[in-house]
Parts: sequence; C-alpha cells; structure tokens
Amino acid sequence: MQLWQSYRLRNERLRWRIRAFRKRRELVPVANRTSAIRPDDLLLFSTQRNEYKRLPFFLDYYRDLGINHFLIVDNDSNDNSRSYLAEQPDVSLWHTTASYKRARFGVDWLNWLQRWYGHGHWCLVVDPDEFLIYPFCDTRPLRALTDWLDASSIRSFSAMLLDMYPKGGLDEQPYLPGTNPMDIASWFDSGNYTLRKNDRYENLWIQGGPRSRVFFPDTPEKAPALNKIPLVKWHRRYTYVSSTHTLLPRGLNRVYDEWGGKKTSGLLLHPKFLDSFGSKAIEELGRGQHFSGSIEYKAYADCMADDLNLWCKWSEKYINWQQLEILGLMSKGNWT
Repeated sequence: MQLWQSYRLRNERLRWRIRAFRKRRELVPVANRTSAIRPDDLLLFSTQRNEYKRLPFFLDYYRDLGINHFLIVDNDSNDNSRSYLAEQPDVSLWHTTASYKRARFGVDWLNWLQRWYGHGHWCLVVDPDEFLIYPFCDTRPLRALTDWLDASSIRSFSAMLLDMYPKGGLDEQPYLPGTNPMDIASWFDSGNYTLRKNDRYENLWIQGGPRSRVFFPDTPEKAPALNKIPLVKWHRRYTYVSSTHTLLPRGLNRVYDEWGGKKTSGLLLHPKFLDSFGSKAIEELGRGQHFSGSIEYKAYADCMADDLNLWCKWSEKYINWQQLEILGLMSKGNWT
C-alpha cells in the first residue's frame, strides 16, 4: 500500500511539473533581470494583480529582510503596479492575460519560474499582503535563518497565515502607499484555530481566525486554509500542489513534530483587511478566478452590506514575535 501511494505521488508530481512547463507559454517577460541573480541569492516569487498601493512597502519589507531578487507575475493589472514593478532594479517581471484559475491560482506559473530560476536557492513564495516573521527576525536577517536551516539539513520552513485586522470599521483608517499596513491592521485572533493531518500529503491543515469566525461561522470547514510552507530550499524536481499549502515530494510537508516537541516555525502576517478590502472583494468576486467557485469572496460580499468589524473582546494587539511564541502560534524550536 505504501509503495502504491508513493508511486501515485511521484506520478502526480510529474504531472504538475509537465503542466507548469506547458503554462510557461502564458508568461511574457516585461523586465527580465535574472542574469543578475547570484548562486547564493535569496529569491522571492509572487503573483499580483492591482496591488500598486501595497507594493512599495512589500518590496522594502523584504529587501530589509534580505531578499536579493524578486520574480513576479503580473496577472493583467489595470492600475500602475506593472509599470512600477518594471522600474525596480531588483525585480524580474512577467505579464500574463491568461486565467488565474486555470493556472491553478497562479501555482503553475510560479512552479515554472522556480524550476527555471530557483534551483539551489532558498525561495520564498508570498502574496503582496503576506509578511514573513520568524524567531529573532528583529535582530537577524533571513539569511541567518536559511544558514541555520542548511546547517540543520532542513529543506522547508512553515509559517501559518495570521489574519490581521483593525479595531473598528475597515474604512475608518485609509491605507497610504508605502506605509506599514500592520500599523492599521494590528489585531489578530490568538486562539480559535483547528488543525488536522492530511494523510495523503502528510501536511497539517489549519483553519480558524477571524475569517472562520466572521465569514464562515456556521460552516468553519469551508474557511480558508491557513497552513503554509512558503520558504523552501528549491530543487527543480519539487512542485507546489495547492498554493503554498502543500508540496511534493511530501517529505517537505513534515514541518511539525508528532512526538510533542516543537519545530522552528514562523508566521505570515496577513493585513488583508484594510479600507480597500470591500472594493477588492467585489472585483474578485466578479472575476470568478478563485478557489471553489470563489466561495471565500461570496462570503466576503455577503458580509460587506453590514458595518464590518472583525475586532472582538478576545482580539490581541500585535507586539512582536516573542508574543506570538508565548501564545503558541510560532516557535523558535532549537534555534538559539
């Protein structure tokens, strides 16, 4: 049975790699600066659409963390984001008008770019509204973490998505380009999370937080998944299966300790809920390009008629990574 399962997963991995190879034709280079990538550079991969307001802080945040080069797919933006990204000297940019949904929500595009440019590099895959934090991130650059992972023969690093939101209505504090979105969306749910093991891929499936509490109160099993493995020492044979939730080979998904210990982990701060949230949700619902018939965006639209306020009396205000470790949301494990 185990041999049959392994055989099926190898075939699945090959299928996704072939699919990514075919999808490469949908990507048109706008600014290809990949010749500047050095063998030991830390790379960031992302897809984006109409994220012009978020991009200045996003790029600066990860530059300060230690990312050397950004490889970004623009999915037919109609704001200024594509021209802005094309001007950045450390960004390589591709444009596509193809369906985000038919590219498995951008996974095929990034799998191809990682296969071609990411082999042998530590690669971080995040959206423009996701900000990685990890133990000692206030004093140690990302390379300190990847050097320790290399020395420990660890190939993948987990970071649960932590939804961040403001206190009060989403429209009360407008977000200005270049500013820190966590200055507005500075609150999070410290509990209200469930997890279960996926026996097929051996990853943990985590749900909960404000999106489960507010948008899926009666059907929490339909809430968005929060488990992510965004940082991987990439090999061309690897492939993401479902966003950054699941990888193959499945050994990369074993980022937890089943025997009661704690493996080193981080978090992705996710300040999705800013003043632009309502208009963005309506736009994306109209496009119909998201998972499971855009069920997540349908839930957002249904709640937008109300005066949406995600804050509750159990909300916690973000201070630093140590606070999140005390709450059990991340761990420094044996990294000291």
